Amino acid sequence: MLSAAAVATEFTDAPTILVFILSALALIGLAWVLGQATDSLGAHAGPRIGGILNATFGNAAELIITIFALSAGLTTVVKASIIGSVIGNVLLVLGMSVLFGGLKNGPQKFSQTVAGANSAMLVIVAIGLSIPTIFANTGPREGNLATEYLSIGVAVVLVVLYILSLVFYFTEPEAPSGTEEPPAFGPRASAGLLALSTGAVSWISEIFVGAIEPLVKEIGISELFIGVILVPIIGNVAEHVVGVKLAYENKIEFSMFTSVGSSLQVALLVTPVLVFLGPLLGHPLHLTFSALELGSLAAAAIVAAIISLDGRSNWLEGAMLCGVYAVVALAFFFSG
Repeated sequence: MLSAAAVATEFTDAPTILVFILSALALIGLAWVLGQATDSLGAHAGPRIGGILNATFGNAAELIITIFALSAGLTTVVKASIIGSVIGNVLLVLGMSVLFGGLKNGPQKFSQTVAGANSAMLVIVAIGLSIPTIFANTGPREGNLATEYLSIGVAVVLVVLYILSLVFYFTEPEAPSGTEEPPAFGPRASAGLLALSTGAVSWISEIFVGAIEPLVKEIGISELFIGVILVPIIGNVAEHVVGVKLAYENKIEFSMFTSVGSSLQVALLVTPVLVFLGPLLGHPLHLTFSALELGSLAAAAIVAAIISLDGRSNWLEGAMLCGVYAVVALAFFFSG
């Protein structure tokens, strides 16, 4: 219904705010369907492959949104959504998962080795995404082309690191998980639902992105806030629900891979894809960010490292993560 309503606004002279809200709600619903199909397909494939599938298709909606935004020249929104996805998954999704999982099951254990490696990778990501910004601010004045080449080089390094992280993840011993539940759909039904929902997301994403610029002009909300907060929440709602659900079922390691692993996938895979597509779409994507964006990314990496040090989590740590995210969200809201 929401998807049909959002499509209808494209053919009528509907107010921009209505188009934005309806398309955002439609994307949330479609992302939920996408998540359910991915969750079922992952259950058939096993926990580790399931974690990869959840992270990959959980980011599908956001990737599609950002590709449309990049083709429309909304590079500020695209770059902000990269940072927003990383900090949103590490602080909000992981925070809610640890909070509700801890309240239901008490302290939960996970692989300290894998969690430590993921935290170290987040720090590397923060460094990698900071270097082009530092170069752009301190390098030669005619450095736009150099910054573009540097961004492409960083993207190549990030992809290589992503592949190595997968090799490491699949060669580590698997931690015991909670009781398994039967998947909601069979493998064929899951794959079919996945294909249909991905196609629908592509259609609605074009409508959603088309409403961003008029909305910014009409109500004064900043592109930075839309990119860092709204786009990741809308695009990653399936991961939010799945991550919390897994932790609640005492599958904390699977939950952590869905959240932290998704952050790494955005930084190490989605970001390079957008950088590579930029010149082809006529809008090169330079990996240069504001001080607030990089500061928030660094804070998320540091907090995640602290949480994973002992291989255990509790509900208070989850509340702390959510608290940090609330502070970051407020900062971006008032930044515009």
